[in-house]
Order: sequence, then C-alpha cells, then structure tokens
Amino acid sequence: MRLIIAFASGLVFSLGLIISGMTNPAKVVNCLDLAGAWDPSLALVMGGALTTTMIGYRLILPRRAPVFGDAFHLPETTAITPQLIVGSMLFGVGWGLSGLCPGPAVAVLPMSLPAILPFAAGLFVGLLAYQGYQQHKPA
Repeated sequence: MRLIIAFASGLVFSLGLIISGMTNPAKVVNCLDLAGAWDPSLALVMGGALTTTMIGYRLILPRRAPVFGDAFHLPETTAITPQLIVGSMLFGVGWGLSGLCPGPAVAVLPMSLPAILPFAAGLFVGLLAYQGYQQHKPA
C-alpha cells in the first residue's frame, strides 16, 4: 500500500508541476526576471503551494503519526547556519541559470532527455559531492 501511495503522490506532484508551467525553463526565468519580462504566474503557483502546506500542517500535525508511517520526520533545528545560507545561494543560482529546480527537472526527464541531461548530471554530481563532504567533514 505504501508504494501505491508514494506513486500516487509522485504522480500528483509531477502533474501539478507540468500543468502549472514549472517545468518550462523560460517561464521560470521570466518569473525570476523582475526587471524584464516578469511573469508573476509562478509566484501565484508558489503562493498556492504555501497556502496548501500551511493548511495541511495545521490539519495533520496534531495526529500522533502519519497514516502510512511510524512518525513525522520534521527538521530538528531551525538555526540559520552558514551552510544553509551558502546552500540556498547555490540552489538559487542554479535555478536562475537553468530555469529548473530538481523537482521539475526530474518530472520532465523522460520527456526531454537530451536537453535536460546536462542539468540532471550536474544535479547528481552535486548530490554525490555533498554526500562525500558529509562523510569526511571535520568534526
């Protein structure tokens, strides 16, 4: 049952990304270009996602555990660290340069493999580099 729920969740997420236009790099870049051809439609999509999340958290977190899990997995800290700031900056620069963030990139991977392959390769190399850093970082 968990696999079916995970598949359905991924399918709904992917369809939402595609229908909203978040898988179109030009639309994303236009949303980030406040001084040029600004397109606020994705800001509305993000606002809708934040609103849905806020309502969902209020309804779900009072429960003892998720329906298909043993416990909720929430962040253990809310500290703003240099790693968080640098990671956020790198994410933002990558998003602005490519017009894609990881979720939409994975969603469109099968549909546009040759065009998205360099981004996907960079994404996975970055993930591996982070894992290597985490395993060997000084205490």
